[in-house]
Amino acid sequence: MIVKKPSYQKIQEETTLFNELRKRVNSRVEAINDNRDWSVRIKAILLPLLYFGFYALAVYYRSNAYLYVAGFVLMGITLVLIYLNLIHEAAHNNIFKNKKWNEAVLSIFDFVGANSYIWKKRHIVSHHAYPNVDGWDTDIEQSGVLKIYPHVEAKGIQKIQHRIFFLIYPLYLFNWMFIRDFRDFFDRNRIIQKTQGQIPVTEKVKMVLFKAFYFFYQIVVPVLFFGVSWQLALGAWFLQVVVASVFALFVLLPLHPLPENDFPLLDEENGLPYSWIRHQFEVTNDLSNNNWFIRHILGAFNFHVAHHLFPNYSYVYYDEITDEVKKFAAEHHFNYKQFPITVALGKHYQLLKTNATSIHEVMEETM
Repeated sequence: MIVKKPSYQKIQEETTLFNELRKRVNSRVEAINDNRDWSVRIKAILLPLLYFGFYALAVYYRSNAYLYVAGFVLMGITLVLIYLNLIHEAAHNNIFKNKKWNEAVLSIFDFVGANSYIWKKRHIVSHHAYPNVDGWDTDIEQSGVLKIYPHVEAKGIQKIQHRIFFLIYPLYLFNWMFIRDFRDFFDRNRIIQKTQGQIPVTEKVKMVLFKAFYFFYQIVVPVLFFGVSWQLALGAWFLQVVVASVFALFVLLPLHPLPENDFPLLDEENGLPYSWIRHQFEVTNDLSNNNWFIRHILGAFNFHVAHHLFPNYSYVYYDEITDEVKKFAAEHHFNYKQFPITVALGKHYQLLKTNATSIHEVMEETM
């Protein structure tokens, strides 16, 4: 059964303001002469080659356990760079004008342990549609282990989540590979299936086959064909995923789940309290860190408000777009937020701690 989707407040004045901002952003981007998109297209070739190059080097130097493990750890780091620079951009069709080429880039995700089909649905029709909305934003999903949303009561292990989060977060991608993907594909109670309908059988088969292939080349091939011990093969792969998990969360956690960002509640009619544009400002923040490395190597993840307002622009234009967004927010009193990354990570910890020990006052207002 398809469920009723949340709806934003229809405020004509704010719709007009967003159209004004969009015109300013379009004019700003069109005035940029250099074709920056080529840098991302080059990465679409180089980063996958780098990932599998580290795999080849690890296997080639398999007699040295340290070099073997180092190769797999570097694969974990490269995996996150692939996500930031390629997978995320391809999901929004921002690398090539041809959608089929973007789909080809997106399919890289299938070779590195995830699933491109279900992730695109999560990210586009769930996270971007309803960021920070409990039960609808699958990128910030309420799990049984950690309590992210402040309006529910902490239970069990959630009451000490601020003391044990450092043990849980390194398992982030393990949960993604072994649990989350399978639940979204086969559990009809998941929000993806409730809003998008049943998943085609061909996609389910494809997911299982690619998962099997991933574990085959990551673990079985080194053992059976290159004489790597099971202990070394499993250990190197495990460290790869742990490093990738920590690196990925280092990028993702400072952008939405902070005390300063709102977690809007739905009313009885599944209505949200803000217009679409104000919602993006209320639930998202930027990072004040801005340098060449972050913009060009880490996919400009520091400019996250611009991404939520203009997801169909490549991250290579977010520096200029953010300049327009900041001026717009100051002029029209929108809640633009920006923190240094270390401060943002500290704020995320404070959210975990507060959620573990108290219920947000919103809970009291609705009782």
